[in-house]
Amino acid sequence: MSKANPTDRLYSKDHQWIKDQGDGTAVVGITDYAQEMLTDIVFVELPPIGKVVGQNGLLAVVESIKSVSDVYAPVSGEVIDINKTLEETPELINQDSFGEGWLARLKPGNAAEVKSLLNAADYEALIKEEKH
Repeated sequence: MSKANPTDRLYSKDHQWIKDQGDGTAVVGITDYAQEMLTDIVFVELPPIGKVVGQNGLLAVVESIKSVSDVYAPVSGEVIDINKTLEETPELINQDSFGEGWLARLKPGNAAEVKSLLNAADYEALIKEEKH
C-alpha cells in the first residue's frame, strides 16, 4: 500500500519528487509509488557532484530485482550533494523513499521550471489514472 505523498514537495509525471530546502537548494528522490513499482532496489548509480542536469535530464539510475530505471531531474540544476548511504544500502529507497532514501541535492537553475510540476493532490490523481 502506497504511503501518502507529502504536501511539502512537488512531483514530476515521471514519479520523482523535489523538496525546496529554503536555502537555494532542493532535495530529489523517487516517490513511494515508484519504489513500489520497482520492487526490491539492489543498486543505485548516483550522479557525480558538480554534474549539471537539464529538466527531465538523466539524474541517476536505480536497479531493482525486476528492472533498471532511469531517474530524471524534476528541474534543471547542479548536483551539490548525493546520498552516499545508498551506495551501501540502496534498499533505503524502498524503506523510506520520502526521507532517508533521497537521491541528490540540487542547486536549481531555473525557478520557473517548478510550474510544470504537480502538487501532492495532482500527483495522486496521476497515479490513480495510471493504475486504471
